[in-house]
Amino acid sequence: METNYLEFYSDNLSRTMPMSVYGHAGRPVLFIPCQDGHHYDFANFHMTDTFQKWIDSGSCTVFSIDTIDIETWSNEGGNPYDRIRLHEQWIHYITREVVPFIRSWVNERNGWSGYPGIMTFGCSMGATHALNLYLRFPDLFDRCMALSGIYNASYFLGDYMDEVVYRNSPTDYMSNFPADHPFIREYNAHKAVVCVGSGAWEEPWSTHYLEQRFKELGINIWVDTWGNDVNHDWPWWYKQADYFLPYLFS
Repeated sequence: METNYLEFYSDNLSRTMPMSVYGHAGRPVLFIPCQDGHHYDFANFHMTDTFQKWIDSGSCTVFSIDTIDIETWSNEGGNPYDRIRLHEQWIHYITREVVPFIRSWVNERNGWSGYPGIMTFGCSMGATHALNLYLRFPDLFDRCMALSGIYNASYFLGDYMDEVVYRNSPTDYMSNFPADHPFIREYNAHKAVVCVGSGAWEEPWSTHYLEQRFKELGINIWVDTWGNDVNHDWPWWYKQADYFLPYLFS
């Protein structure tokens, strides 16, 4: 497996941000680590083993980035106004800097010409970010695999709400999503999977709420709830990723 370590200065975050890249060809996958996670977690937690056959065959290249959750969603003592605005800067870092970099890398180096062609993927809070990016920016992301996420900002920010929190809280903005919104056509031309277990440490309620809203709006996103033995942990995320990837890469 070809592996590259990169870093570049982010104007949106005013800091140098690292990235690990796994693969040599194929569809780009943006991996977002779990809460407070780092770019090396994709390898350190052995998700590379699950993806290896897809990476080695040239079906995908995985781009793994750092979160700044410790300064935003996890920063319980911080001012929520500042926390959510820093998070939005991280969103800008992804959409305005990481996405163009990924497109340049795969188009020029790996020969991938699909458009938009980028899949978001994450587990736990990484899933929260992955689905939020997919829903907010269907012009940038056309695949998503979100495993065991929580999709309501109140879980992290309590009762605080403003316009920036709102646009980063899928259960809130999807509750008011118009039935004639042009994004719905884009979602239905793409593929996404949202999965949650029913076992220890899982919080399935926001997934179930989104499943109902997607059905009401005619949005074809595969929402799948696994059983009471399925815990919020890596061994199950390996199994889920292995199960859903053939669908997402087809």
